[in-house]
Amino acid sequence: MTRISAFTGQQVGRLTGLSQRMLRYWEQTGVYAASYVDQRPRVPYRRIYSFRDLVSLRTLALLRQEHRVKLDDLRRAGTFLRETYPDLADPWAELRIGVLNGRVIFRNSETGQWRTAAPSGQTVLPIDVEAIARATEQDTAAFTERRPEEIGQIVRHRYVLGNAWHLAGTRIPTSAVWHFHEDGADAAAIRRAYPDLTESDILAAIDHERCLRGLIAA
Repeated sequence: MTRISAFTGQQVGRLTGLSQRMLRYWEQTGVYAASYVDQRPRVPYRRIYSFRDLVSLRTLALLRQEHRVKLDDLRRAGTFLRETYPDLADPWAELRIGVLNGRVIFRNSETGQWRTAAPSGQTVLPIDVEAIARATEQDTAAFTERRPEEIGQIVRHRYVLGNAWHLAGTRIPTSAVWHFHEDGADAAAIRRAYPDLTESDILAAIDHERCLRGLIAA
């Protein structure tokens, strides 16, 4: 099954049930932000979400809507994850998660220990993030598969991403790849965020953005 690797805010809203207003609020208050956010306020499609983002947001939506976890608790949990697991690209999608008394707790697969101790006699309700990821793959399978001739090609179209340069057959702007590159991410790290991209795609996007910015070495 082909995994779609980039989503607009509107697509994320349909796949998670979260409104655009809620997605913006979560970004502004530190609950969760898209992998790529263009800081220019009037640019179309300012936010591009990766597949991993989508899995994380569906997990957060489940915690919020079905388990009634408070937003403040989600925000504190997110801060805890970023500080405790700095090497993970997105802990919400990678760690085992549970709910205890309305609070989120986490278990590292290597140690098998919950980071928040469960009081005696109380049961942790596990959240099956892997099942969420599988369901997300199924729900996004209807998107068009890329053609071989599109690999490594940079295009733009007035009706796609507001005429922004992007990788052919995707909705991933070259600026999103450049954003990761500028932050020091190598090709492997970028592919973890956008699994359907090839190394040719990534190199083409970086070279294209260098040209746009006048950064080609003499």
